[in-house]
Amino acid sequence: MAHRGLRFGIFLAPFHRVGDNPTLALGRDLELVSWLDSLGYDEAWIGEHHSAGWEIIASPEIFIGAAAERTKHIMLGSGVTSLPYHHPFLVAQRFVQLDHMTRGRAMLGCGPGALVSDAYMMGIKAEDQRRMMDESLGAIMQLLACEEPVSMKTDWFELNQARLHLAPYTYPHFPIAVASATTPSGVLTAGKYGVGLLSLGAGLPGGNAKLAEYWRQGEAEAEKHGKRFDRDGWRLVVNMHCAEEDERAFRDVARGERTETLAYFSETLGRPPMRSEDPLGDGLKAGTTLVGSPETIAKGIERLLAYTEGGAGGVLFRAHEWANREDTLRSFELFARWVMPRFQGSLRMPAESREWCSENRSGIFGPSMGALRKAFEDAGQEVPDHMRLRLHTGKVDL
Repeated sequence: MAHRGLRFGIFLAPFHRVGDNPTLALGRDLELVSWLDSLGYDEAWIGEHHSAGWEIIASPEIFIGAAAERTKHIMLGSGVTSLPYHHPFLVAQRFVQLDHMTRGRAMLGCGPGALVSDAYMMGIKAEDQRRMMDESLGAIMQLLACEEPVSMKTDWFELNQARLHLAPYTYPHFPIAVASATTPSGVLTAGKYGVGLLSLGAGLPGGNAKLAEYWRQGEAEAEKHGKRFDRDGWRLVVNMHCAEEDERAFRDVARGERTETLAYFSETLGRPPMRSEDPLGDGLKAGTTLVGSPETIAKGIERLLAYTEGGAGGVLFRAHEWANREDTLRSFELFARWVMPRFQGSLRMPAESREWCSENRSGIFGPSMGALRKAFEDAGQEVPDHMRLRLHTGKVDL
């Protein structure tokens, strides 16, 4: 990685309103990932959903394969693969293949399944989803270790001397993270297996206040199982829109955010737990939604990181279509230009170089004017007026 400090990226569910051409919407999602790759974003996590009309990507793996051919550098992960919906052997096999085909740019995000309607259609009980995720991830981690053949049996899958066709391209395996939203189960599972954490709850009202508490729970769980819980693998997921001025940013998103809240989260999903009636207003007050100028956004990220009481490895922005297409793409560009470098250590050297030149300009650039004047004189030509040195209060004035 060319920079140090925070990684930045998106969490692409995606969110497309019903009535929009779904074929074109998927094309825009691919276009967005390509745009982020060109801007230097680090990661894109792609969701898996099967119902409710808005979040229309059913296979993160297919999307990742297509996006990998259109990009060069950005890491591509599932955000998330709903583990109870798949046999763990097939999940491991597919992501090992992606790891090879992307030359190490694939990541596996794991979750129990966010939409209860998905699980309902497959006959999976909501109360079983988190247990099934834990069991599946345990099997996947054993398979990726590529040690002894894996045999295990649960009430929903079985492995008989199973081993992977290929070892992962990335040693010891590609990045893995578990999603955590409204309950501590995700962070406990991440700690148990010593993998990364996707804190979706950071973008919900009140969620940022629990970040440090949940992290400590994960550390305790990791210690219990002899694992290491690394903050570098912790990503905070929040809403963001950036414009040149705060007022412009608010105007960009107000209508689209309200449409999403009413049409999807209220009328379709019945407002899930922790989802407020005014998520934009409440999120702005709580610091879980970042809308404004680059300066406002940067301060918001600093406040968000302070809640972690020790920092995190990355910040992901929930990809949405609150603003029109042009303003959405512009938002990511403004962030990449004016906010991202502040957190990645890429501004210090240019600033120090500029300051050095400014402080020493008389001694450095003054003699060069004499050299230029001599060049004209040696050529037998008159020195232009704008290149003549003038004495001003005893100092050379360029």
